[in-house]
Formats: sequence, C-alpha cells, structure tokens
Amino acid sequence: MKTLFTFFSLLVFNSLFAQDIRVHDPVAIKQGDTYYLFCTGRGISVFSSPDLKNWEKEPQVFTEEPVWADDVAADFNNHIWAPDITFHNGKYYLYYSVSAFAKNTSAIGLTTNTTLDADDPNYKWEDQGIVIQSVPNRDLWNAIDPNLIFDENDTPYLAFGSFWEGLKMVKLSEDLKAIAQPQEWHTIARRERSFDLADANPGDAALEAPFIFKKGDWYYGFLSWDLCCRGENSTYKVVVGRSKSASGPYIDKDGVALNNGGGTLIIEGNENWYGAGHNSTYTFDGKDYIIFHAYDANDNSAPKLKIAELQWDAEGWPTLKDNVLD
Repeated sequence: MKTLFTFFSLLVFNSLFAQDIRVHDPVAIKQGDTYYLFCTGRGISVFSSPDLKNWEKEPQVFTEEPVWADDVAADFNNHIWAPDITFHNGKYYLYYSVSAFAKNTSAIGLTTNTTLDADDPNYKWEDQGIVIQSVPNRDLWNAIDPNLIFDENDTPYLAFGSFWEGLKMVKLSEDLKAIAQPQEWHTIARRERSFDLADANPGDAALEAPFIFKKGDWYYGFLSWDLCCRGENSTYKVVVGRSKSASGPYIDKDGVALNNGGGTLIIEGNENWYGAGHNSTYTFDGKDYIIFHAYDANDNSAPKLKIAELQWDAEGWPTLKDNVLD
C-alpha cells in the first residue's frame, strides 16, 4: 500500500509540476525525441520534456560560475540570465548573460557541448569565455539577452540588448566566439529615450530580449516592451516586425521601423497574467511555437512557462492560435 501511495503521490506531483513550471526567459531546442528548455537561474536552469508539456528538471549548466563572471559583475553568485541555444555544425552553442540588475556592467558568454543528454558519456559543457561586453559610461547599450541568427548566406549575427539606446546586432566570427573583424553593427530596435538621462541610467526606453525567427522570405524580429520582473507591476509584452534581411531594418504591420519605435503587439498580460514576454520562437515537427514567461496573478505573481502555437494571417503576420493567458 505504501508503494502504491508513493507512486500515486509522485504521479500527482509530476502532473502538477508539468503544469506549474516556473521560469524566466525560456529558450528551447529538440535533440532526438527530447525537448530541452534553458532559462535564467543558478548556473542556467535546464528542463527536459518528451512533449513540450511534461517537464523534468535536469542538471544546471554551470555548477560553479564562469571564472570571469565576478570581473564583469562583482559578487555575481552564478545567477545567469537569458540563455540562447543553437545547434550548429555538430555542436550546441549556448550563449548566456552575466550582469547586475539595471546596470550595463554586462557580458555575453558562450559555452558549448556535443550533446544535451546529461547521461551521455560525451556530455560536457566547455566555456568559451566572453563574446561581447558592455561597460557603463562607455556604451549606451547592454550586453545581455543574446540570440544567434544566420542570414541567407549563413553569416552569423548575434542580436542582443536591453534598455539604453536599443537592441543591437553584431556580426560574429566564423567560430561564433567573437565579434567579426572589421566590425559590423546594426541597431535593430529602439524606443525614445529621454535625452537628459545619465549614460549609466538604463533609461525609460523599455525594450529588450530580441529573437529573430526566419519563415519563408521574412526574418521576424520579436522583442519585449516595458517592464519585467516586478510581480503585479510587471507590464511586459511582446511585439514584432519583419525584414527581408537578417540585419534589418525591421518594419511593423503599420509600416513603422522597429528602430524608430515601431512594433506590432502580439502578446500582453491581463487580469489573470501580469506582464508576459521574453519570448523565443521555433518550428518543431512542422508547427511554429512561441515560448515565453508570464506572471501568474493567482499564484503570487510566480513566473510561469507559456507555450503557444503560432498561426499566420494572409499577409504573413503571426498571431497566437490559442489564447494561453485565459
């Protein structure tokens, strides 16, 4: 009877856990028959699932913080933000953010692995160090929230950024470990910032977390507007624009450039879910999905995982197939 009770308890717990996974800044990838989710957390949190619904906790990526982290953000304590995962040429590339809240004392690092299966004998994350770094009073951009994209010529670019003077994109070297030379930079999204603010101030142009998704002839630039991580005061939302070029310019449905304040709204919070945002977008098994977090108004504003299937209107703009924020 005790064994049966334990089994039943675990079954109930796992079912509840599957519907109650708490995350910030989720990104996903599929290896074989298994989906892996990476998100902000101590050492980078990882979950696995056979179906995008039932999730199990996996080992964190970094058991100890990257050796360079405290030199970028003092007393960092291994709390790593906003990862991005890509499979390229037989290897997994995991970009991640080291920063201090509301400061651009930040850097984007890279770690690599040949497998995501922690039981595989070849499983080993190997840190490649800093790819991009921002410095207060030098840079009016913030080196966090990375997203790797390859253009139509297979040229790699890294999109990133938060607040200050907008979201950036920079061309990477062929090995994906550094900025390409000569340097090529683009501003892919921007909102109006009050001109009288100090350079070290994040400012009032609230945008971050770019994610570029290729579909057909278009590159879709998703990003988050307004405020994350403030519980019931969170106002996060997701907007989108598109471009025929990976480096932009991205234009919204009304013809306004994202680097001129544009953005077509596709996700926002409501009375049940406070701010919803920091998305990633993928095609899995012929279906397009958008993955993001939202703050549960009925559970002390806990950040929960949300996954919605995307559909596309006659003009090629994305919308949610079902409202997952009901």
